[in-house]
Amino acid sequence: MASAQETSPVSFAYYVPKPPLSEFIDVFWYWKGHDVLYSQERVLPTGVADLVIRIQSGRSSESGISGPKSQSVVIDRREQDEFLGVHFKIGGTFPFLGFPSDKLYNADITLDDLWGESKAGQLLNLLHDARTMDLKFRVLERWFTLEARRPLKHHPAVVFALEEVQRAAGVLSIREMAEQVGLSQRRFIQIFREQVGMTPKLLCRLQRFQGVIHAIRKRDAMEKRDGIDWVDIALLGGYFDQAHFIHEFQEFSALTPGEYMSLRTEHARHVQVR
Repeated sequence: MASAQETSPVSFAYYVPKPPLSEFIDVFWYWKGHDVLYSQERVLPTGVADLVIRIQSGRSSESGISGPKSQSVVIDRREQDEFLGVHFKIGGTFPFLGFPSDKLYNADITLDDLWGESKAGQLLNLLHDARTMDLKFRVLERWFTLEARRPLKHHPAVVFALEEVQRAAGVLSIREMAEQVGLSQRRFIQIFREQVGMTPKLLCRLQRFQGVIHAIRKRDAMEKRDGIDWVDIALLGGYFDQAHFIHEFQEFSALTPGEYMSLRTEHARHVQVR
């Protein structure tokens, strides 16, 4: 198990951008300090992207965007630092990229890769000159408004599919969704993947997995004396059986459900690294 670390006071703030940015960006956030006792943590996937800027570093190569993932990743928490970030919504990076969103799938790129060294440096300078956190958030809001490379709207088929996928992890099949929007399955999947970063089927599976994580946390809080009924969790989550559930859980988290329970932290998507 990773060694314990000293904690330090945490400063956290966030800002919700105004429409139409709010359709693609969930929040701008600021973080400083530590609230964990372990040097490393495994972060479970959600299918959304995050842009993270290291405020104390003037090098754009040390800041970047983490694309939508279907794999858990291990992060190093040993360095105390100050961060400013952008937490996108599902498919939220699409208007701001000069390439299809699926190029970011399970990938990380620097600000230089995203905007070029000159542009990335310009953003860092603007953020450095903004003396208050509110001004830094305003800089980010204006930057993303001006740097949008596409209209701030999704293809109608993607809008429909995202609503369906996020409603109980998708009640309709991919074929039925394609029929509803008047597209062939192949074309529907292509448009969705290019704008969201992964196929609708994979996003449905991720949404189901995230639903299970939340259900585990809820059951854990309510049923500490009796433990977790994994068969019940699997069936309520929409899995065929417990074997199917365990296989999917391991694929997305690299852990068994039992390992997750023993390594979990106060944050549902973060677990200790042994």
